[in-house]
Amino acid sequence: MSRSALVEGVSRALEAGGADAVADLRRDAYGHGVSLVADVLVESGVRAACLDPEGTEVASAAGMAAVPDPPTVDPVLLFGLPRASTGAVAGSQPVRPVMSLIGSVLSVKALRAGEGVSYNYTHIAHQDTRIALVSGGFGQGVARALGNQVSVEIRGALYPIVGRVAMDVCVVDIGDADVARSDEVIYFGGEGPAGPALATWEAASGLTAAELVCALGLRLPREVIA
Repeated sequence: MSRSALVEGVSRALEAGGADAVADLRRDAYGHGVSLVADVLVESGVRAACLDPEGTEVASAAGMAAVPDPPTVDPVLLFGLPRASTGAVAGSQPVRPVMSLIGSVLSVKALRAGEGVSYNYTHIAHQDTRIALVSGGFGQGVARALGNQVSVEIRGALYPIVGRVAMDVCVVDIGDADVARSDEVIYFGGEGPAGPALATWEAASGLTAAELVCALGLRLPREVIA
């Protein structure tokens, strides 16, 4: 998670919502973590938020009060979510994503024409190719509906997820690309082609971006960057 992107989003939210802004930090701050977001909000002068009971103690320790009123801080600005998921005004200036979902290449192998991938072989190779097994599956919040529908970013290029999404891994068709074990895999977020991928995930899964990021669970370690 990018602290600087969060600070930027909070600043723009305050410009739009005024000094009495109320944030929505329910659902573990949309999966971003109440502690981080509450700290940034308090530093920026926002001291009220809608909270789940389990987040109240953490937010209170940061100096934030729980309120029942609807939030006035746009979740789009606060968390960098696609505007389509919130019904916000089309054409508004985009914001940087606060969260990225990142895995790694576990192994690379050949896949021959006619061979299938993952459970029930929902993908059959039409020609000889190469595939990468990458970390991240429905146990980490990668929705099952994304298999055969979306791509991930490796070394600045996009490669499709093929076959069913498994509990902890996905399979990606990399063709003849120069991809190696331990390479970083970006599912969404970041500065490259996968930056806006949550909008594609919405279309493929039928879920909103807010629902998708809230599904990222405790099995995922969080890392805060500048």
